[in-house]
This record gives sequence, structure tokens and C-alpha cells, in this order.
Amino acid sequence: MKNSLLLCFLFISLFGYSQKKILQTKFISEKIEIDGKLDETIWQSAPIASDFVMLTPDNGKKIPENKRTEIRVLYDNDAVYIGALLYDESPDKILKEITQRDNFGTSDLFGVFINGFNDGQQDFQFFVNAADGQADCITTDSNGEDYSWDAVWKSKAVITDKGWVVEMRIPYAALRFSAEDKQTWGLNFFREIRRDRQKYTWNFIDTKLGTFTQQTGILEGIENIKPPTRLFLLPYSSFYINASDKQKTKGTLKGGLDLKYGINDAFTLDMILVPDFGQTKYDDKVLVLGPFEQQFNENRPFFTEGTDLFSKGNLVYSRRIGGNPSIYPEINNDEEIIDNPASVNLINALKISGRTKEGLGVGILNAVTEKTKATIRNNNTQEVRNEVVEPLTNYNVLVLDQRFRKNSSITFVNTNVTRNGSYRDGNVSALVWDLNTKKNTYSLTGDFKYSFVNDIENKKGVNSQLNFSETSGKFRYGIGADITTKDFDNNDLGINFETNYYSLYGNASYRILNSTKHFNSFSARFDTYSQFHKESGKIQSGNLNFQINANDKKNRSLSIGIDANPVETYDYYESQQANKYVILPAKIGGFIYISTNYNNRFAIDFNPSYAIFNESGRTTYGFDFGPRYRFNDKLSINYNFSFFRRNNNKGRIDSIDDDLNTNTPNTVIFANRNVITYANTFSGKYALNSQMSFNISLRHYWSYAENKNTLALQENGRFTDFTGYTTNKNSSFYSWNADLSYSWWFAPGSQVSILYRNNAGAFERNINKDFRNNVTNLLTNDALNHTFSISVRYFIDYNQVKNKF
Repeated sequence: MKNSLLLCFLFISLFGYSQKKILQTKFISEKIEIDGKLDETIWQSAPIASDFVMLTPDNGKKIPENKRTEIRVLYDNDAVYIGALLYDESPDKILKEITQRDNFGTSDLFGVFINGFNDGQQDFQFFVNAADGQADCITTDSNGEDYSWDAVWKSKAVITDKGWVVEMRIPYAALRFSAEDKQTWGLNFFREIRRDRQKYTWNFIDTKLGTFTQQTGILEGIENIKPPTRLFLLPYSSFYINASDKQKTKGTLKGGLDLKYGINDAFTLDMILVPDFGQTKYDDKVLVLGPFEQQFNENRPFFTEGTDLFSKGNLVYSRRIGGNPSIYPEINNDEEIIDNPASVNLINALKISGRTKEGLGVGILNAVTEKTKATIRNNNTQEVRNEVVEPLTNYNVLVLDQRFRKNSSITFVNTNVTRNGSYRDGNVSALVWDLNTKKNTYSLTGDFKYSFVNDIENKKGVNSQLNFSETSGKFRYGIGADITTKDFDNNDLGINFETNYYSLYGNASYRILNSTKHFNSFSARFDTYSQFHKESGKIQSGNLNFQINANDKKNRSLSIGIDANPVETYDYYESQQANKYVILPAKIGGFIYISTNYNNRFAIDFNPSYAIFNESGRTTYGFDFGPRYRFNDKLSINYNFSFFRRNNNKGRIDSIDDDLNTNTPNTVIFANRNVITYANTFSGKYALNSQMSFNISLRHYWSYAENKNTLALQENGRFTDFTGYTTNKNSSFYSWNADLSYSWWFAPGSQVSILYRNNAGAFERNINKDFRNNVTNLLTNDALNHTFSISVRYFIDYNQVKNKF
């Protein structure tokens, strides 16, 4: 009888959780002051959303009564209002670190998730932390959370003797919804109690399912509102002072305009006219010893915001736009390059993106970069000439993404790069699919890509992959395969390192869905990957990986991993010559990652690793060590030291033409070398309040490769000693970056930024192993550049201007 009652209770509980909660809202005509007090009488008559349930770690557990959460929603002709009472029996224990926008910090958190079309496809999420900071993002199941998206809205958080209160005003211009007279929106609320690392939602989200956006509740009662004219202008003005020992101090005044316009209720036009990216975060450059370029993060806001559609198929590497010139100038023996621009100026860019109620997403991105020349001087005649290193170039991306059944999509993507004149052009088309069962238990994903390059010799290539996986429950698995032909090339607007191969891979994983006696979360995963050269069938990669990730009851994180390549593999890339390969030895290695509780004032991250190869004396080892300290809610600092060493590493350094009557290099020279890397990073912030903060970011990097002896690559992929090579091919690269900034959000969407930056970098063949002198020389040499800049951006909403006049 007891078992029957228990089964009945579980059935009723699960049935209740599976239902979407419904909240009614009310129209208001009186003004609401966003002050975190909820003292307007209309709040008391609004229906309440309560009975929150835990998301993690005990999925489905009811929120305790002493931490109950009550939410009310109101609306008028311009905005929706949210009032939240977040009870806490210990208000003095509420964590409330002050941080910059989109950084939660060590703080309690409240969020509201809105889907104006109620189609389970995309949520607009708005967060407020207990320190009165804001964050917002767009969330989809396929791409997760995109915090580069920023909206303009108002909020206020206040800590009381009963907990804390949040009041929010979200204008309709920050949302997307249809023009129907009676609205039905998808809605959910979120609360994190940081000191307990517990997360709750109003409508139950079952973590066994592979979806988040489809498990929202319902908001009803909004009627007779119209989507507003979404026209936003963001004019800006910047002033720069640049100085270094190599050039005179120079001041530059810049100005421009960003524009956002809602074409209709679904689509938005974004434009930048006369762009200014002078205050963008610096790149963490490293010593590149292999055949592949370094891939950089995109830090320019225009290219990071709302990139959900443009990330489909992984065909767009936006750093190509306005990046390094695509052509290296040709010079004669008596000439030298005296000026070769490191980047190409962006003239303008626009993008159109959005999704219809029927689920059709459309994305268009277009950018134009200017003609760029290098300056070359003849050392005999002193004559100077210019050579084009990048012609006037147009970059274009088109995405058509049809979603159906709320959780599946089929996408067409085309990228096109057209360079003015007789220069290389590139075009890539792709069909991408993401198919999920109705209950989100299994998925079939993949793509087919076709590239065409119009150059001296036209090239056509294909890349395709197919993956099947189980996406729900404690035990999950996946299998897949992909193939890439020799001439596949998407590097005009994308980035791709390897071609001419096929691969097979699979994975299996286990995770707990609720906390246990010892762990809040625990997962284990096994991956296997095998890659084969397409023409010869030789194995290029054979990898086995096992990893455990856990978070204990004291909120300490632990990861342990073992990585093995149990057989010799054939590397067709390192030689940088067609059909020549290097045999790589088998290896096995592992790592440990330990992170203490960030809720504490003092916390440490520690990550040692070690690997040994099946080759005498060849090993790799290193560690990352990162202490952090939070002095108070305003002041905190983070430091990280990284060290990594590769012993008896083998890498290409040159090639020699054995036959002077040909221009084809026949002998590829490798070096047996030790590679040592140090990196120091320091960051800190002092926040006066949630709108005003000082920040500092420092990075020193040094990596060098010291060649012990030279080797010649044989046809069988192995090496012989090569004693006749005497050229110094050691490599030493060191760099320094420092940013000191002040940021003030003086009005919604409007910001003043003041930045002082200095940086330096150098590449040398002679290695100075005195670490202290290395740093001192870097900071005192004539390569140190100084920049001081002030930027003012002001947000103008057409609707507010219209109402005033």
C-alpha cells in the first residue's frame, strides 16, 4: 500500500511539473517608479508567480519557505514591468559583489526569460544581481547564451530586512513579438542563491531533457499593444593620443554612428558608419611555431552581438574582416619593406537578422574594407613605391534558417568574398541540419559544405559531417564521421586548418541529475577520435580521452583527465610540403584541475599537466596557478601564472633546394628543440557602483624555442641527423600589454570610457634566458607604444524623442 501511494505521489508530482504554469498580467495607466520599493498600489493587485522549483543541484526540489520568491508582472503601452520579492531569512549573508555589465560576479541573481512568440525557439533574458548590476542575453538551445547582445532597460535592486527586491522596466523595443491584439508569451523566472550555489526557476525545467527554451511557462493578459518603432542611434566621438620612442606624439579625433532599426516585428538592421574599434581588448598573441595561424577571439561589439544565425555551419571567422592583408608584397633583392600595414581599415558594415513567427530566420551580413598598400624602398636608388596588399574588398554572408517542431532546423549558408580587380575571390555554400526527436531525446546533426576559390587556379572542395547522439538522461552517447577533400578552402571568410582527410569519432557519458551525499554535480565522459589521410589511408590521429568533472558540497570543483594517442600517427601538415609527412610517436598524458569556492574571499585555481611520448627524452609538462582575492564587494584582483615546457619537440624550421637547377625544395629541415613558455596575467577592478568602475589588465608573455640539433625529414616520415645546417633558427617572442580603464554608464545605453594602454612586443633569434632582464628590456626598449583615449557614446531611442516632441 505504501509503495502504491508513493508511486501515485511521484506520478502526480511529475505530472504537475510537466505542465506549463500560467501567469496573468494587468494593464496599468499610472506611472511606476523603478526604485526597488514596489510601493505603488497597483503592485498589490497583480497575480503572483510563486512555488519555484530547483534547477540545480537537486532538480525538481521545491524552494524552502524561508526563501520563497514572489513575482508580479504589469504592462502599459510602452513596456512590461516585473516586481520580484526574493525572501531570505539571512539578508546579511546575501552575496552582492559589484561588477561590470554582463558579469554576474559573486552575487545573488534574479532573471526573467521572455519569448514574445511563445515558440520555444529563442529567449530574451534579463538579469539583475543583488549589487544592482545588469546582464542580458539571447538564448537558444543550439547556441546557448549570447551575452554580446545588449538591450536598454531599467532596473533597481534593494536589499531589505526580509531579503531583497528587484524592480524592472523592459520596453517593448527590447523584445520581439507579433502584432496580434491578444498576446501569449513564453515566460520563466530564475533565481540563484549564490552562497548555496542553488538555482531555481518558476516553471520547472527538467534537466533530463536536452532543451531549455521549450520548458518555459506562459504569460497571458497582454492585449492591444503594438510593436514600437525600433530605431536606435548611437553616435560616438573618440579622441586618441598615440606616442612611442619611434614616432612623435600624435592626436586623432574620430566620430561615427551606429544605427539599429527594426524593419518589422521580426527583423533588425544594424549598421556602423565610420567604425571605431580603438578601445577593443588587445589580442593575446603567442609564439607560433607550427604550420597554422593563431586564431583570435572576436572582441569588436558589432561582430559579436547577435551572432546566433551567423554561427551556423561554423563558416564565419569575422576576424578576416579588417584583419591582416591577404597578400604579402613581393620585393627584389635590393628592396626592403618600410611600411606594411598589420590590418585593413573597415569602411562600413551592416547586418540584417531576425526570425518570423513561422520560424524562418534570415541573416545578412555585409562589410567593405578599403584598398591597402605597403610601402617599399629601393636601397640603391632610394626610390619608394607602393604595392597593393589588399584591394577594395566586399564580404557577404547570407543565412536562411528554417526551424520546425520548435527544436529542429535546416539551414542554408553562403559566404562570399569579392576582391576588386584580378585578385583571389572565395565562395562557400553549406546545407546544415539539426534534427531532434519530439521529446528531445535523440538528435541528428550535420552539414554539407562546398567551396569555390577563383584564383590563378580555380579550386573546388567539399566538407561534410554527420553526427547522431542521445541527448537526454543520465547516460548519453554519440557517434559521427566527417570528410574533407584536398581543395576545400573556406579561409577567405572562415578559418580551417586541415584538409584531405576523413574521420570517425564517438563518445559516451554519465552524469548525476540530482545532488548526492558528496557531490552537487558529477559527470564522466569518454571520447575517441580517429582521423585518416584521405588519399593514402594513413592514420593522422588516434586519440582516446577520459575525463571526470565534479563539484562537491563545499562548492569546490575538480577535474581529472587522461589523454592518450596509443599508436604512431602521420602528420601531413608540419612539413608544409605536399605528400610529405612526419611520424609522431605514441603518447599518454593527464591533467588535474582544482578550483576552490569562489564564494570565499580567497580562492585558487590550479591545473598541472604531464605527457610522455614513446620517444627517448620527449615529454611535455606545465601548470596554471591562479589565486584571486576579493577584498570587499567593490575591490577584487585576479592573478594567473602559466608555465609549459616541451622537451625534444620536433618542428620544421627551413627547407633546402638540393638541385640548384630547380626551384623545388627537396630537403625539409627540422629542429630537435626545447620549447618553454611563461605567461603572467593580472586583472583587477574597483567598482564605485554598478554604473562606474576602474579596471586594470596586465599580461606578460614569453615563449622561446631553443634548437639543440637539426634533422632532415626522410621520405618515410622519420629523421636523420643534418649537421651541415648552421643558420640560427632559434625563436624567442615576448610581449607586454597593459590596460587601465575607467567606465561610466551615465545613462541607459550611454557610456564614457577612458583608457590608457601601453604595449610592446619583439621576436628575436638570440635567446636571453634572464627572465628579469627580459621583462626590463621589453618595458624600456623603443618598441613600447602608449595610447590614451576618451570615447563617448550616447544612446538615442526614437520613441523617447518622439514622446518628448
